[in-house]
Amino acid sequence: MEAQAYYAHETAIIDAGCDIGVGTKIWHFCHLMGPSKIGRRCSLGQNVFLAPEVRLGDNVKVQNNVSIYTGVICEDDVFLGPSMVFTNVVNPRAAIVRKDAYQKTIVRRGATIGANATIVCGHEIGTYAFIGAGTVVTRSIPAYALIVGNPGRQIGWMSERGHRLHFENGWATCAESQEQYQLENNSVRKL
Repeated sequence: MEAQAYYAHETAIIDAGCDIGVGTKIWHFCHLMGPSKIGRRCSLGQNVFLAPEVRLGDNVKVQNNVSIYTGVICEDDVFLGPSMVFTNVVNPRAAIVRKDAYQKTIVRRGATIGANATIVCGHEIGTYAFIGAGTVVTRSIPAYALIVGNPGRQIGWMSERGHRLHFENGWATCAESQEQYQLENNSVRKL
């Protein structure tokens, strides 16, 4: 018998058709529906649900009690905080089947979504964006943006290490890494 390349707790349910990367850990009471694709070195906390056709890149951290629905794509190094919420239909009704109306949500590389945040479907969360705890995202979010509130509003910019950037004359330095960032035309890029 061949050894599994990933770890799954005995209470996890993994349906046929799931593609799970090497070094991934799937904890208590998770349910993964196929076909879904989970990258290498991911961590799925207790009570995580993945609907069919969900895609998670490498090193994605999904905290407890998160449901990821069809239409959601998370690139590498994404962090999904405890009990955060994705949607996939903008006008759901119990009596009306809208499986053909699922909208795509893309969470770009390195983005963080805080605990209890809600991401309304059909939007893109930019590279290394930082969505604060409890925020409700109702529009696409630019790279490196710091978003808080309901509805979510931008209050600043974040570094790739998760520190607030303070720009002077269009330039900022990450307090931890000392990496330089430039703000130009309301867009941030790391140098």
